[in-house]
Amino acid sequence: MIVNPAIPQAVANAGSPIEADAVIIGAGPVGLFQVFELGLLEIKAHVIDSLTQAGGQPIELYPDKPIYDIPAIPVCTGQELTTSLLKQCEPFKPTFHLGQEVSLVAKREDGRFDVATAAGTTFITKTIFIAGGVGAFQPRKPKVEGITQFEENGQLAYRVRDPQKYAGKNVVILGGGDSALDWALALQPIAESVTLIHRRDEFRAAPASVAKMKVMAEAHELMHITGQITGFEAEDGVLKEVKVTSLDAVTRRLPLDNLLAFFGLSPRLGPIAEWGLEIERRQVKVDTEKFETSIPGIFAVGDINTYPGKKKLILSGFHEAALAAFGAAKYIFPDKKVTLQYTTTSTKLHTVLGVESPVFD
Repeated sequence: MIVNPAIPQAVANAGSPIEADAVIIGAGPVGLFQVFELGLLEIKAHVIDSLTQAGGQPIELYPDKPIYDIPAIPVCTGQELTTSLLKQCEPFKPTFHLGQEVSLVAKREDGRFDVATAAGTTFITKTIFIAGGVGAFQPRKPKVEGITQFEENGQLAYRVRDPQKYAGKNVVILGGGDSALDWALALQPIAESVTLIHRRDEFRAAPASVAKMKVMAEAHELMHITGQITGFEAEDGVLKEVKVTSLDAVTRRLPLDNLLAFFGLSPRLGPIAEWGLEIERRQVKVDTEKFETSIPGIFAVGDINTYPGKKKLILSGFHEAALAAFGAAKYIFPDKKVTLQYTTTSTKLHTVLGVESPVFD
């Protein structure tokens, strides 16, 4: 399944740094809307994300789950929200640098910033927008020594990109949340066997999914074990079986072809903590006028920031992105007065958006 439509993706530049007006760190919903708000002010953005696709948390955690609190959209999935945001910012032709983590941010003598990624892409930019959600995501991994070696051959994975990969396979799924239950139910019709292992009797998934799983387990259509994996056996670098210790302290050997672990994603503030920003409880402090950080020219929007009354909602991040764009304009256009215009009536914004101005009687 292709999650994102075609978007301009840049490769690491081995030569001169990219000169930019704005670099956005994070391609989640708020980062994508930041592209739009900057675009309305005729500011082109480069977007960096450690993930290999745009969309952030909604794509990584709940691409098919409904979201009900996006203004004017009664319901949409994380996938649909991402697709719409990418389409909305298309007129401004942002450049995406995906699968890259920012490793360096440093202030230059001329007031601009040096930005570098671990992949070797470098920028000189007038402004920076940190829209990295709650940080760079890393999957929580099974606490079994040596088992992560099977990530390399694809036997151990933390998300399902192509369900058909598991057709005719013996699949073991770890976890007790929505992702674990959803994929146990989805893979059961196509896999040779599905075994769900969760360390407790209680689940954090939707009750309907839990009930359906239990009915299927009673009918021997899939297997459910309350316990956790404590070891494994491999042959010639291929995972052959896992050892599962249940609540009765009995350890069983379970043959398998693939292991899926859904323990959630662990947010990691990462290099952001080393950039000299004022941090409070692993979040970046900002003002509420323009959502600027303690370093002039660096803004933080979305779940990564904190201020009195902060609410971690996508719609709050959209509001922050709008004010941050206006706050950044003074650095990008120091000699230009930037005024508020409305997309409904502004012929200039219609030109920027590439749409025809309506004719009113």
